[in-house]
Amino acid sequence: MNLLTTLYSSLRSICSSWRSLRSAAQQSPCVFAEAPHVQVLRRLRRRTQPRGLSSCYMFVVMLGFSSLAQAFDSQQLSDQLAKPDVIHGNFIQEKHLRALPQPLTSKGTFVLAKNHGLLWLLKTPLQQDYRITANGIARRDASGWQMLPDKSAGAEQNRLFLAVLQGDSSGLQRDFELSLSGDAQNWKLTLIPRSLLLKQVFKQINITGSELVSTIELLETQGDSTLLRMQDSTSAQPLSTAEQHDFAE
Repeated sequence: MNLLTTLYSSLRSICSSWRSLRSAAQQSPCVFAEAPHVQVLRRLRRRTQPRGLSSCYMFVVMLGFSSLAQAFDSQQLSDQLAKPDVIHGNFIQEKHLRALPQPLTSKGTFVLAKNHGLLWLLKTPLQQDYRITANGIARRDASGWQMLPDKSAGAEQNRLFLAVLQGDSSGLQRDFELSLSGDAQNWKLTLIPRSLLLKQVFKQINITGSELVSTIELLETQGDSTLLRMQDSTSAQPLSTAEQHDFAE
């Protein structure tokens, strides 16, 4: 906005100077007539003379529309996040509880695969593997993958993670009001719950990133919060044989 204001002031000054020059020429025709280049200036004035100050306004307005047309929107973000077929990375999750002075911290790795889902492999403080797909959430035990109950706040949170990481803006828009700022290399997406069920759990969700998601912050209604940091994310590696097997079970 400061750039447009400066440009507008400069153009307005140019237009004002042009009008002053024309007025001076009309009031003292003999002085200007004696100059050898006056006739050339008059012809040039007829061809290039601004059509009033409105021409300056129009130029500034067109610049404004051009800037708006290049704005980074939610569809562009969705397309950007949906590009990689497979993403591997590490995560650090901090759970901030009102009753505790220090956050509960957990660490692990994740695998996000297009058309498959999310493997969430917790390493510390305990080892536990989760799989989140369109069919629901499963936890691995000694006998294999076991489906978990589908009606819990944790299940809703995990589905949210999957939708965010996959760039599913249509799914998010059904349940949240979206507000996006920044550009493709440095953006922030704010989600405000629409449904009563989500409003009972979440106050607001903040997501930041560049080519991939970097952080997810969940602010809960009761005052607790969760901060998830995605680190060392890469889309250069395909699914391993073991990961393919995990998604296929």
